[in-house]
Amino acid sequence: MFKERKTHNQYLLKLKQPNYTLKYGRFGIKTVSFSRLTNNQLNALKWVILKKLKLLTNNKKNFRFWILPQMNLTLTKFNAESRMGKGKGPIYSHAVYIRPGMVLFEFDNITEQQMKNLFNYILKKIPFKAILMK
Repeated sequence: MFKERKTHNQYLLKLKQPNYTLKYGRFGIKTVSFSRLTNNQLNALKWVILKKLKLLTNNKKNFRFWILPQMNLTLTKFNAESRMGKGKGPIYSHAVYIRPGMVLFEFDNITEQQMKNLFNYILKKIPFKAILMK
């Protein structure tokens, strides 16, 4: 059976999230490593994917595309010279933690060859390891 393993910081290394299978599309991009994506990174990745999809499908908008991670973390920050004891600091961005096994994007109405080309392109843009799902 599957054992629960803990790291030095006591986080469980098992699939806790409900999004590890495909729900909407035919193809998906699944993570293999831990990471963190900020709101800006996710928006930039979304526009890069849409641009590449339009190029691959010759500007036909019959493809479907889902972004599954939800921002669940607020990032706060003080400037470097501030003294201690003044609270937490203002929010400067939102983020989401990426765990192994999470499905980030799902695609539908594109061919397998187009998906392979898109996946190889996306793999160069993301800061973590991922695999292609069918």
